[in-house]
Amino acid sequence: MTVVRAKKFLGQHFLKDLYIARRIADTLDDFSSVPVIEVGPGMGVLTQFLIEKERNLTVVELDRDSVPYLNEHYPALRGHIIEDDFLKLDLSEIYPGQFCVIGNYPYNISSQIFFKVLDYKNQIPCCSGMLQKEVAERIAAKPGGKTYGILSVLIQAWYDIEYLFTVSEKVFDPPPRVKSAVVKLVRNNRQSLSCDEKLFKTVVKTGFNQRRKTLRNSMRPLLGKDCEAYSKPIFGERPERLSVADFEELTNIVSTFLPGRDSEKK
Repeated sequence: MTVVRAKKFLGQHFLKDLYIARRIADTLDDFSSVPVIEVGPGMGVLTQFLIEKERNLTVVELDRDSVPYLNEHYPALRGHIIEDDFLKLDLSEIYPGQFCVIGNYPYNISSQIFFKVLDYKNQIPCCSGMLQKEVAERIAAKPGGKTYGILSVLIQAWYDIEYLFTVSEKVFDPPPRVKSAVVKLVRNNRQSLSCDEKLFKTVVKTGFNQRRKTLRNSMRPLLGKDCEAYSKPIFGERPERLSVADFEELTNIVSTFLPGRDSEKK
């Protein structure tokens, strides 16, 4: 019989509480007709409940020990297991239409997984799962909080976030050193930003690179030391005070005053 041991380099901590696994599977019930991609199924503790719900399910697993285990214990998955790195896949090749994403996400790549989801935001109406509590809090944080940052702004621009519940480290094998949490992201109604999306990402990241300073200081890498735009009130704020809409406004201002732009200065 295949035995799967958690591997530290893959950030694996296997959930052993079936009640919690079922609750995570239930987070996609509002999207019951939408196909599902599960990231890192491991030994299938979450997978079994998705199969029970008769979901159109594909799992992506990088651990070569887990793949034969899944084939052995979950015959329904045969032909629906992709042995690869989720972060490197073209998800549109798996499902060209809409699909949901779920998983007990490896701690070491959870932020990267959510950035990957953003790349497919127009195909992913819902993404849920379990990750490190600290990262979950950052995703769900509101403006003004200490945990509000790059991840908060970029994800909340496109998704409504719900922090569902906290999970003890005691329900894992091996137990991690931190608590976990389950979150649910549901695509909002925003079809586009009111600014250049690529520049928006740059502005958000640049602002939070020096989060303790005002934007007048943190925007210098983009606008230089003496940009006349700094007289505008928004540059007197710190980045954690700005909402998504505020960052859209800031991006449009930065766009106008970027060195080399011929646009009329406002």
